[in-house]
Amino acid sequence: MRPGWSRPRGRAGAAPLRPRSGPAMPPRSARLARLSRSVTFSACHRLHSKSLSEEENLKLFGKCNNPNGHGHNYKVVVTVRGEIDPVSGMVMNLTDLKEYMQEAIMEPLDHKNLDKDVPYFSEVVSTTENIAVFIWDSLQRLLPRGILYKVQVHETEQNVVVYKGEETIVK
Repeated sequence: MRPGWSRPRGRAGAAPLRPRSGPAMPPRSARLARLSRSVTFSACHRLHSKSLSEEENLKLFGKCNNPNGHGHNYKVVVTVRGEIDPVSGMVMNLTDLKEYMQEAIMEPLDHKNLDKDVPYFSEVVSTTENIAVFIWDSLQRLLPRGILYKVQVHETEQNVVVYKGEETIVK
């Protein structure tokens, strides 16, 4: 017999199984979940700070300070957080998240020279940390308020930045 089911009293096999009656289940509280989606884009950049001399830049950034730049195939994982909608069963429609990521990540960054083609990086060093902040800020303008949880940017398989919107560290 299935758990949670019973037969009416009487002859075995005489009646079909039916759910056990009992107190009504209390309504479930809202369930929170995190939903992640990834994209990959290709871009080049040069790690170079206008605040440092050529020698200081070379010492700090090494081969990543090459005047001709270098490229990466970046993987970005965006995670949103929210209540699971009781009607749709979703935190967010994945089609909508895909469109937001296309606008915030792929259109401005894919197959671009970050330092020359993206105005944000004309004054900000195009480190992976700053790329994560750029993506966060771009998504914040598009997504429903309060839903963005974190942005992960994989520059290589070994180098990953995770940004959750924090602005400063309290000392």
